[in-house]
Amino acid sequence: MSGVVIQAHRCQPPAATIFLATQSGRTHNAPASAESDLLRSIRTAIRSSGTNTVKTTFSPFFAGGSEPWIDQELSWNDYCVVLSEGGVIKRKWDLSQEHQVIQYACIGKLLESTGSSERQPHGSAHYTRSKNEASESMNAIFGPFASLREEKKAGEDLVEEVYGVFIFLRSIGRVFLRNGMDYTFSLPFLVHKAWPLHPHGILIQRILDQAEVDEARATGDDPLPTMFTITSPFSEPAAVGVTGGVLGGRGDEPVALVDEEENCSKPLVTVPAGEEVVWVSSGVPNPTPEILVSFDADKGDLSIWRYVYLKPKDAPVPLTRTRRSPSRKRMSVPGTRRQSTTIDDLLEIDRRLPSSSQEMEFDDNFPPPFPPMSGPPPSTAAGITAQPSIPGRKRASLTRLDLSSTMDRMALGGQKDADVLITPVEHGRMKASYWAQKLNTHRLGGSQLSTKDISVASFDQRSNATGYHSLLAVCLPGARVIVFVITIDEGEKSFVVKSLATLEAVAIASIRATRADIWDLLAVKKDGSLSLFTHGLHELRIQLRLAQPWNGDGSDSSQVVSLDHVVALKHVCVSSVYMKMSDGKIYCARMDMAPSDPLVIQAIHVLSLVLPNDEAFDLHRKFLESWSQRYFRTSPGFEFQEFTLALFSLLDLKLVYPFKHEESIISSSVWDRFSALSTSNRSFNDDPALKRLKLPTPPTTRHYFLFTLNVNPLLAPVLYALHMLAEDLRLVVLRYESLMLLIPLICQIAHIVRPEWADYWKRLCPNIMPGWPAPSTTRVDMLDDRIPVWPPDMSAILYGRISNPDWQFPSYETSRLARLFSIDPSFAFGNTEPLMSLQRLTATYMSLADNAVSSTQRRAEQSVEKFVDMLGTAKKGTAFLNSLPLGIAAPIREAIRTCQLAPPSHWRTEHYDLIGRPDLAFSIAGTQPKLSQSGTSQSAETYMNTHRRVTISSLAEHAKSASLGEIDEISGVELDLKGFTKIRFGQDRRLEEVARMLCSSAIPSVRLVERPELNEHDQAKEQQHQVVRIAERTLALPYGRAMFTFGSVSTVTKEAYIIPKMEFAVKIQPSNITAAPEISKIPAECLSWGEFHNGVAAGLRIAPEARGVESSWIAFNKPSELTPEHAGFLFGLGLTGHLKEMLTWHTFGYLTPKHDLTSIGVLLGLSAANAGTGNRHVTKLLAVHTPALLPTQSVDLNVSLMTQAAGLAGVGILYLGTKNRRMAEVCLHQISRKDLVQPDLSNEHREAYTYSAALAFGMIMLGQGSSVPADLSSLSRLRVLVHGEGKSVVNSHARPTFDVNITSPAASIGLGLMYLKTERRDVADILEIPSTVLELNRIQPSFLLMRAVARCLIMWNGIASTIQWLHAQVPEPIVKAMHSHLQGSPADDAIELAYYNIIAGCCFAIGLKYAGTARHEAYMMLSTYFDMFSRFVAASGPTFDHKIKRSAVREGLNLISIALCMVMAGTGEITCLRRLRYAYGMYHQAFRYGVHVATHLSLGLLFLGAGRYTLGTSNAAIATMVVSFFPRFHHVSSDNKSYLQALRHLWVLAVEPRCLMARDVNTREAVYLPVKITTKEGAEKGATQLISPTLIPDFNKLLSIRIDTPRYWPFFVDLEHVPQHRISLLRHQTLYVKRRTAFLSYTEDPRGSRSLFVRSGSSAGDAATLDFPQLSDTKAHPASDLTHFISSFSNDVLFLAFADHFSREDGTTVEERIFHNYCHAVLLDSILQDKMETLQTYLMLYQYRKQSPSSSYFHLRLQDLRFAVDFYSKVYDRRFSGRSENNLRPSLVRENTVSGALQALDERLVEVQSSKTAFSTVFGRYARGELIVESEDAPEASRWLAWYLLRHGVPSASLLAILKQLAQEAHAQCSAVGNVDLGTLDQGIKEVLRGTGTKMITAFGSGWSSPSLERVIDAWQGRS
Repeated sequence: MSGVVIQAHRCQPPAATIFLATQSGRTHNAPASAESDLLRSIRTAIRSSGTNTVKTTFSPFFAGGSEPWIDQELSWNDYCVVLSEGGVIKRKWDLSQEHQVIQYACIGKLLESTGSSERQPHGSAHYTRSKNEASESMNAIFGPFASLREEKKAGEDLVEEVYGVFIFLRSIGRVFLRNGMDYTFSLPFLVHKAWPLHPHGILIQRILDQAEVDEARATGDDPLPTMFTITSPFSEPAAVGVTGGVLGGRGDEPVALVDEEENCSKPLVTVPAGEEVVWVSSGVPNPTPEILVSFDADKGDLSIWRYVYLKPKDAPVPLTRTRRSPSRKRMSVPGTRRQSTTIDDLLEIDRRLPSSSQEMEFDDNFPPPFPPMSGPPPSTAAGITAQPSIPGRKRASLTRLDLSSTMDRMALGGQKDADVLITPVEHGRMKASYWAQKLNTHRLGGSQLSTKDISVASFDQRSNATGYHSLLAVCLPGARVIVFVITIDEGEKSFVVKSLATLEAVAIASIRATRADIWDLLAVKKDGSLSLFTHGLHELRIQLRLAQPWNGDGSDSSQVVSLDHVVALKHVCVSSVYMKMSDGKIYCARMDMAPSDPLVIQAIHVLSLVLPNDEAFDLHRKFLESWSQRYFRTSPGFEFQEFTLALFSLLDLKLVYPFKHEESIISSSVWDRFSALSTSNRSFNDDPALKRLKLPTPPTTRHYFLFTLNVNPLLAPVLYALHMLAEDLRLVVLRYESLMLLIPLICQIAHIVRPEWADYWKRLCPNIMPGWPAPSTTRVDMLDDRIPVWPPDMSAILYGRISNPDWQFPSYETSRLARLFSIDPSFAFGNTEPLMSLQRLTATYMSLADNAVSSTQRRAEQSVEKFVDMLGTAKKGTAFLNSLPLGIAAPIREAIRTCQLAPPSHWRTEHYDLIGRPDLAFSIAGTQPKLSQSGTSQSAETYMNTHRRVTISSLAEHAKSASLGEIDEISGVELDLKGFTKIRFGQDRRLEEVARMLCSSAIPSVRLVERPELNEHDQAKEQQHQVVRIAERTLALPYGRAMFTFGSVSTVTKEAYIIPKMEFAVKIQPSNITAAPEISKIPAECLSWGEFHNGVAAGLRIAPEARGVESSWIAFNKPSELTPEHAGFLFGLGLTGHLKEMLTWHTFGYLTPKHDLTSIGVLLGLSAANAGTGNRHVTKLLAVHTPALLPTQSVDLNVSLMTQAAGLAGVGILYLGTKNRRMAEVCLHQISRKDLVQPDLSNEHREAYTYSAALAFGMIMLGQGSSVPADLSSLSRLRVLVHGEGKSVVNSHARPTFDVNITSPAASIGLGLMYLKTERRDVADILEIPSTVLELNRIQPSFLLMRAVARCLIMWNGIASTIQWLHAQVPEPIVKAMHSHLQGSPADDAIELAYYNIIAGCCFAIGLKYAGTARHEAYMMLSTYFDMFSRFVAASGPTFDHKIKRSAVREGLNLISIALCMVMAGTGEITCLRRLRYAYGMYHQAFRYGVHVATHLSLGLLFLGAGRYTLGTSNAAIATMVVSFFPRFHHVSSDNKSYLQALRHLWVLAVEPRCLMARDVNTREAVYLPVKITTKEGAEKGATQLISPTLIPDFNKLLSIRIDTPRYWPFFVDLEHVPQHRISLLRHQTLYVKRRTAFLSYTEDPRGSRSLFVRSGSSAGDAATLDFPQLSDTKAHPASDLTHFISSFSNDVLFLAFADHFSREDGTTVEERIFHNYCHAVLLDSILQDKMETLQTYLMLYQYRKQSPSSSYFHLRLQDLRFAVDFYSKVYDRRFSGRSENNLRPSLVRENTVSGALQALDERLVEVQSSKTAFSTVFGRYARGELIVESEDAPEASRWLAWYLLRHGVPSASLLAILKQLAQEAHAQCSAVGNVDLGTLDQGIKEVLRGTGTKMITAFGSGWSSPSLERVIDAWQGRS
């Protein structure tokens, strides 16, 4: 019986069907009985789907892994959907509560964003910037880090495809995704059917009503389209567009439409409504084009389309402005509808000012924004808020009117409102996501067909010599199948469909049967039999049999139940088939017939590239038929045996067993049968323990010969192909086992056509086959001359390539073989390369010896690049390298080593990983490694230091507190900075000290001078005074703590975030009393501000890049009553940018209660989070709290003046540097607000308000001041505000319109910021500092400070940290007066006060200019003035004048202390800390709250972010530093009258993370590392040496960082030329370094006394041990205690284990001790030169040296060793060592070590030659070309012969016969002449013989050796 036998099983109905059937019977019976027949019939008529039956759809799911395909099945009845996988129910969805019948369901994919929550359905719900607002100017204003933050936010949204179940009801659709998301969307039509699309999305066909068709005919319009795609749950279904042609789309090329322009300008052309979809190709992972087949029943046409996905283009922008569109109101939140309209009208004002910063403004959703997923724009809101229809109000059917209105709405994007001036034409490219191109239309003729009768299958998708093709079969009623072929027209780059053939079949399906990734066609014939069409349209018959329980064992039972008469294919999924038989039963069978043995897969694949079509199919068919008879068994070698038999039968080869008579004995016992297995024998031979076992005598029956009468012409190509396959296996050590199976087959074929090839393999594997081919037995008439005499030896070819680069050869391709024999091959497995190892190696060796590149380094780089490109990842590359034999891998390893020592800077991560430099890989990677990875190993020392053992008592304590329900208290000064804090400031405890000082949740201790004379009451009073004073200090602590702990929490847990409490109690020493303040002593106002700052400090602990802060988390932390703490917390989150995540409607819960502090926190927080963006949503919020922004300013908003001030400041921050004229105008007017002229109770905060307005103006116009008229008018207004209105004679009694005492300082700073860095002398002169006493008395001294600061801001470049510059800023008369005052003459108070204020202002300016630079000159100068002012403050004087002066100096000191710490920000400099610690301890009466604030701010600055952050000097940073360190200090903690306290935290916007960290790439520990940093100041460059962790200079000045220390691998970070380095450093500020193995890190070994070099001395004895392993006296060796030594020093697991196992000193036998000795030397060598990869090589060499000649792979390894020796001795120095460029490096393995191993083997060979006579006889017979019969008693002789022939490169026997003849003739001819010196003649003939012989055999560098030539001649002369 021909045909492949397949076992089939009776199939039970699937679980899902049973479940649904029983369920539907249960649930819907009750209502059914109640309804009348009429109602029931109406229901049935209306409903598109039938009654409550179970429907099923199947879809294969590609999961990858060992079982790549899962058979998914989706079943549903009217209300319930069940998903099962492989017949097992996985999920069910009950949709009965929707009260709609399920129309259809299917499985498909959707794009889901996996990034941050930006991509949420609510587009305007977040306070995020629109993408185009970020511009170049941002970088200039905000510094290098800001742009990166934006990028980060934008880049986080990765999109991934997620599988999901789509369920279509009557008016809604539901999507349930695998990742747990589910969506509901509205359906404007009834769904008939749906199909998954590739790459993602769903195609739906709607039901086309007959009435609609008639109506369309009547009106003459086309019916509306019926095919739609859904690509996102937030977009409406989009029609499928029709295009004239699609370009690209194969492989990685992008898709484009031919008629792109046309589609971008015209409305969408859709697929005609009459086309009904028959079949859609689902995205099976193979390179098929996406095909869609549709049928038009009216015309009887079958159309084949190609469909593609193209992201829709964005909507066009209309050129006119729009008025209010109602859609805006619908989107806004209900509660604020009234306000939002007024604000919008207000914002219309902006629209009339198109300035540079305000681009044309439009309503946010006009044009409708594109939903972030993909797909067309949502029409107003219908696409998003799909309301499920109300139960009971069922819409029976859809009228044409409904549908068309929906269509119109879709076409116009929902903007049908009359007040839209221009509706943009929505062109086609905007609407459709999927486009179809018609490839072919086939007329099917008149008979009334419906789509139900047509089935389609696509199969045989593969590439062949001409290009890609795939077949498409369409099965029609009447058993007609039309097959179309789809090919690619290369010229037009498009797909072409032609009709190819017709077949007869009643049912078809595509199935994955005979080949792994190419599908076949399964067809049911008319007579009920099954056939498989594979290899194109070759038919493979299938015999179905009922699977019987006894089929598994070998006994062939005669009871075979065959199944025939298949009626239909119920369902086919991947390889499973469910068939319906004529008797109605259903059977299932699995047709997975692809072989599992890699050798067979490769062999069939290789042969398909050299055999013609029919023969390739025949071979495959014979193999499958015989294998199926054996039930597709897969025991080792079994499949290959079947393949061999199939091949013999194809090539007409008969098997002849010469030892027939023994066959009967075989099956006598299991033991004998076991011994007959070839594999077991071989593995026993090689095993040192098992080889002594006594095995039964192996029967010789395995030896067979092939016999043929007429030579098949295909023998030669088959031999060639299999030989190449064997060469491929020979180059991969792991495949030697397969090679042993393949070689006998090759030799048997070679015996017939080319005996020399058999000789070649016999030398490599002498044990495998009987007999040496001898010239005397060869039949000349059977030889095939199309193949060379000596086979291509790939290792010799590779050697030749690197040895002699002029010798070119292309990289290997099997498909070239067919051309050699002019065969047109079948390409049955596509045009892919089966022999990948060969192809990769040839390509790599090509670039290793590329002659066009002269430099060794460049060649090595090229090879590594090539290697990575071919293998994809470093992991695969390393695995491939490790699978190569030692010799072949050596050149590649050497190239990798060359790159490892000097890697180029332009590579990708994979390249660096491959060469073993993960440190460089991280320097350019976008992602950084997790710091707490479980896989990383810490060094022993670190482990001991960090893991303290837990004591029993601490455990008990812990359990006790847990049982009482106590929560761990949090002090607020914890720094969770893994390993960073430990090494940032070395060994000292300054961080702990600062944490102690700034901790406000612990009780401080205070020493009080005891006064015994006081009574108890007075003492208590005294104590209360003290407590209240300390309380003032405690209230000021959070300012500093916010800075100190800034950014120390990197991930937020889901629990509530704990804000530490404020502790006001004090422990008074020496009496040790804890005193708490009395209840009313600290006013509530003070407490609330203290708590506010405490909240800010808690919020700022969360790092700006922390994950897990989402709107829901913020809402979760909201207390039931709004508290000041939470207000501060929100402000802190805003400063770090996390409030962007907050949803708009959550904000209203915070703002509606009008809680002042919360309003301030939220407004400032949102502004800070969106600083510089001018975000419109935030602007609206600010406007509601700032009357100045409203149209009528007299509106009583019920918002306190303080909140209004915060609102104004918020405007400044939000529009920072944008130069928004409208906002600047508003702020400028507010400086002199009318109702703030006279002080009264309602406006006690007027000064703060004025400052806020002026600073806001300055921030908006930051550095943008110029000479344009608008700026000049602002300038003149500011001049008036600074100097007051001039008195006019006419109107002398008029009241002033503003209070110059308030506006002057404010306007001065505003002016300074506006003209920041402009160097405008004329503007600076407006702020002239008066110099006479008269003038000075007219002006407050503190104004002079402001003016000095403002002047310096304008004349920025002039600021210098020198005394000369400082004195130049003070008017000369004042300087002179002060000089004489110091000599003792009195000076006017005004002059003294002026002097102190001006000096303080200039010091502040120096602080601003050198902020974060730690410049030594600035530090010295500021500390000098700090000390001078401190001395003055400490001096006490009785007079009131002195107190005034002291107060001025005190203010100045505050400012200088902040300025000093601004310069030293983040450095933690110790003398600054000493000064501040002294100041911190002063808290007597005269110290106001402002002093504490200044001290704590200074402390915080000094340790900014625990030393990880410092301050930037970008324009925005300068502005925010001026605002936060503004020289107006508060009297008491509740004081906001003079300046808004909340603004003190804006320093966050000036912070830059510039602490350079070094981490060890293996352990991820922070390490000390000397770095050399090159910077550029102006034109000059300079280099400094620093030790990381350290703060580094401003990124704009940084050029490069070089690591050049003996302990770590060198590393150069080039910020100037490699953008990747710059971005990576900006992102992570971390350098990953790789420690050299011979050294310890600086933490563990600061002086370098423990490195291996120091320990081992200059050990000389090692090299000798490596070359000649022997017993030496190891005790003399300095590193003899290597095992102990290594464990003390290296944390590398590999080294430790190696030392532990192989370098012990307890060897019992001599061999063991020699081996340990050798390993000791190996380990030392590898560690010293840091080349771990050589450990394996050395062990391999040792194995080569010691292996026994009887082992199966001995000869293969010998050949490999010869390759390695020749490479290291003849090629390495010349081509790889870098000698030609004078950059010599030693090789990974020393040449002597390799040669030593070969020499050891040679010695053994010489021993064999001299002692064994059997060898000599065998060799003599071989040399004379006589037949060698292997005798049973001496099987070694054959192995020795092979060993000798291989080692000496002796030509094959047939060649020797020819050479012998030639030599004899030459000798005869020459000696006939006479008078010839015979000795010389013989010598000459020998030379010629040797030369010729070497040429005839492709050996490595050595060729045919002389001693063996002598031996051959001896044999010829019969002497041996």
